[in-house]
Amino acid sequence: MKKQWLSPVELLPGLVLGGERMLLIAGPCAIESLDVCLRTAGQMKQLTESLGIGYIFKSSFDKANRTSQGSFRSIGFDEAMNILAKVRADIGVPVLTDVHESSQVPQVAEVADVLQIPAFLCRQTDLLLAAGHSGRAVNIKKGQFMAPEDMRFAVDKVRAAGNEKVFLTERGSSFGYHNLVVDMRSLPVLRQFSPVIFDVTHSVQTPGGLGGVSGGQREFAPYLARAAAAAGVDGFFIETHPNPAEALSDGPNMIPLSEMPAFLKMLLDVWHVGRGYCE
Repeated sequence: MKKQWLSPVELLPGLVLGGERMLLIAGPCAIESLDVCLRTAGQMKQLTESLGIGYIFKSSFDKANRTSQGSFRSIGFDEAMNILAKVRADIGVPVLTDVHESSQVPQVAEVADVLQIPAFLCRQTDLLLAAGHSGRAVNIKKGQFMAPEDMRFAVDKVRAAGNEKVFLTERGSSFGYHNLVVDMRSLPVLRQFSPVIFDVTHSVQTPGGLGGVSGGQREFAPYLARAAAAAGVDGFFIETHPNPAEALSDGPNMIPLSEMPAFLKMLLDVWHVGRGYCE
C-alpha cells in the first residue's frame, strides 16, 4: 500500500482537513424545521469550540433515496435553502448538504460551503464534475457497493474540474440484507487519495430493516467511532438530533444531542493517540 495522504486540504479559510485539528460534520439527518437546525448548530458550535474541533453543520434538503414512497423527503427546496442560509448567517458556521442532480449544484452552491455526493451516486460523472466546477469543497461518500481502492477515480473526477478541495467519507459496505459492515482496512486505503472522514451514524444503519423504513443500532456507534479514530482518520460525520425518536429521518441511528459532549470527548482522546501513531 502506498503512503497515506499527508497533505492537508483547506476547505474554507481557516478550516483545514487533514491537519492537526479534528473535523466534525454534524447535524440532523434531514432539514425538518428552523428550530431544530438552529438549536443543533448552536449547541454543536459551542461544544466544538470548547474542544478545539473544527465544525461543519450538516443537514439534507431532500432525502431522495428513501426506502418507501411514503417516507418523509423534504420540507421543500426553497424553505430548506432558506434554513441553511439562516444557520450559516445566525450561528456563524459553514454548512454542508447533499446534491443529487447536476442541475441542483449552482443553486445549492450559493448557500452551502460543502457539497456532498451521496453514496449511491458516487460514480455519477456529471454530478461529480458539476460539484467540482462549483468551486465549493466536495465530500464524496463511498458507495456501499464500492471497493475503497476504486474511490480514487471519483476523487480524480472532481480534481479534473480543477478543484482540489475534495475528500472521502466511509459509511460502511453492504453485508447481506439489511446490514452494513465497516472494513477498517478501507480507511488507510481511502486515505491514499484524499483526507478521510468516518461516518459514525450511517455505519450503524440497517437499510430497510424496519419493513420499508431503515433502522439503526446506535449502541454500536462508540465502538466503530473509536476504531476509526485509532486508524487515524481526519474527522467524523455524526448525525445528531435533540430528540431522535421524533426525527423524520434516520432517528434510530442518530446520537441524541445531549449525549454529544461525552461522545466527542471520548472520541477526541482516542483520535489524538491514533493520529500520533499513523502520522
